[in-house]
Amino acid sequence: MTENGRSAAALAGVKVLDLSRVLAGPWCTQILADFGADVIKVEAPGVGDDTRSWGPPDLPAEPGWDGAGESAYYLSCNRNKRSLAVNLATAEGQALIRRLAAGADILVENFKVGGLGKYGLDYASLSAINPRLVYCSITGFGQTGPYADRPGYDFVAQAMGGMMSITGEKDGPPIKPGVALADVSTGLYAAVSIMMALRHAERTGEGQHIDCSLLDTQITMLANQALSYLVGGKAPGRLGNAHPTVVPYRVFDAADGPIVVAVGNNGQYAALCAVLGVPELAIDPRFDTNARRVVNRAALEPMLQEIIARHKVADLMAQFPARGVPAGPVNDIGQVFQDPFVQARGTVHHFQRADGVDVPSVAYPSRLSATPARFDRPPPRLGEHTRDALADWLGLDGPELDALKQAGVIADRN
Repeated sequence: MTENGRSAAALAGVKVLDLSRVLAGPWCTQILADFGADVIKVEAPGVGDDTRSWGPPDLPAEPGWDGAGESAYYLSCNRNKRSLAVNLATAEGQALIRRLAAGADILVENFKVGGLGKYGLDYASLSAINPRLVYCSITGFGQTGPYADRPGYDFVAQAMGGMMSITGEKDGPPIKPGVALADVSTGLYAAVSIMMALRHAERTGEGQHIDCSLLDTQITMLANQALSYLVGGKAPGRLGNAHPTVVPYRVFDAADGPIVVAVGNNGQYAALCAVLGVPELAIDPRFDTNARRVVNRAALEPMLQEIIARHKVADLMAQFPARGVPAGPVNDIGQVFQDPFVQARGTVHHFQRADGVDVPSVAYPSRLSATPARFDRPPPRLGEHTRDALADWLGLDGPELDALKQAGVIADRN
């Protein structure tokens, strides 16, 4: 099936009510929107998503629209959505959300535990109206457990979930990564979980409640480090840019800058030694297996560092990939977006605003051959689609919308 000369989107016809803000929830719903779901982003009039003001940098405001332009942070996770400004503090606003939820397939929210219950918008209330509703709650610490009532942010989850204990130099302080990885990974897990639940709902007509927490996800994201503790009984520590169980797998300093060498097996190690002109290190009994290299890293890595320091990064990169040695320069973000890979892979999508301002966006990374991600709408301005969304989903006409606006229940930008 095609529409406008292209394959129908994977999630065409799926309705998503997005009551989330900041990063984890919007990251999740942006994924759904990229594949054709009709995502209505519900925001508070006059304020909107917290991240709208998390700048600079910001895009300039569009002529004819009140307020400041959108921040880069907000733009990173809200494309392909429609913005509906509704005052949830009013009974009429709550009633509107219930009516929208009655026809929705998915609802995503990240209020504090119990926060939507006072509005009659919790899972129990809305599933009674729409039994097939997939309702995803994203919180810091989950719906149950000893910390359920605590507020939670990515930074707290990274600290409590062990990530900071294994990030940074060996003798340095705990460090968080430069991106909110607990938020982003929770958004990804939420999207995957929603697809599982949606499949079940389509088969059975039965919706369900999904409980996603930043701390649960952060602990899961410890991956092999978690199992190192569970199997070995010793908490891993910080190793800087070294790998705890693979050698050589770290940053080395070349003559003109850092380079990552990530040798994952003995064949790659032998190729590394050959390129560096020290084939004898490949058969040295101290280093001929990964296990021995891990035990003797203190002897091996300084020797490799001394040799690598004699060469420029570009010279090494001219040889390493050709010989099957995994390696790469340590790029800053400017260098990342100047790399020919970005152009070749279409990593950046550019929207064009009506006033000619370019709105860049980092594309969904996986390439699906039949139902690829789409980039149809730039991130919406606050309340930009209030009237359209309510007309489309609920069939409200102009006078009804005018009355709701006059009563302070909704806001738009007309």
